[in-house]
Amino acid sequence: MDADEVLTTTRAVRRRLDPTRPVPLDVIRECVEVALQAPAGSNLPRTRFVVVRDPALRAGLADLYTAVYEGTYRGSEGYIGRVATEDAGAARTQERTTRSADALATALHEVDTILIACLEGARLDGASAMASASLLGGVLPATWSFMLAARARGLGTCWTTMHLAREREAAELLGIPYDRVQQVCLTPVAYTVGERFGRARRPAVDDVLHVDGWDESLPSAPDVRGLAAR
Repeated sequence: MDADEVLTTTRAVRRRLDPTRPVPLDVIRECVEVALQAPAGSNLPRTRFVVVRDPALRAGLADLYTAVYEGTYRGSEGYIGRVATEDAGAARTQERTTRSADALATALHEVDTILIACLEGARLDGASAMASASLLGGVLPATWSFMLAARARGLGTCWTTMHLAREREAAELLGIPYDRVQQVCLTPVAYTVGERFGRARRPAVDDVLHVDGWDESLPSAPDVRGLAAR
């Protein structure tokens, strides 16, 4: 795959994770080595990766994830993160995403590798927008590079933050020093059922590209301020 193919076909993989094919630790190490080359603010990499392969620890993490998902993000009418839309295509996409999210709650208990990306040296609780963006600007590119490297090796990943509602418990489970290390993302890492992934349904470039200032004539994104406040 060339760079554009990797970039446009790296999907959030939930239903097509293959738990029957163990992922060698050496392959994870290769992906981390690639990730470490990502740009980092002030050229001071603060990203740390915790790879969880012990069955008991994986089960503990998966239990935390599922407890949050079932207790907070699933309601009697389904996934409460659903954004209201009158667009039939968008509604179908959200329905597929809901089924996919349901599947991940099961998949996490089955895959042999879970990875948590962390920020070492600071916690962002109550930090300013500038500080948060600056410090996360190191972790996010590195984690995305890890996911791209995984895709190039036939692995599936999925950016999730569900377990962060119980981050302290996850920290205690894994011995992560909570006061100076903030968990940012959790992803399963597994070979995929089939390696062919296509481009996702996304807005047209002209619908999202604002030139020389904000253009109110462009389509608005769904309002998620209520979700963000939770």
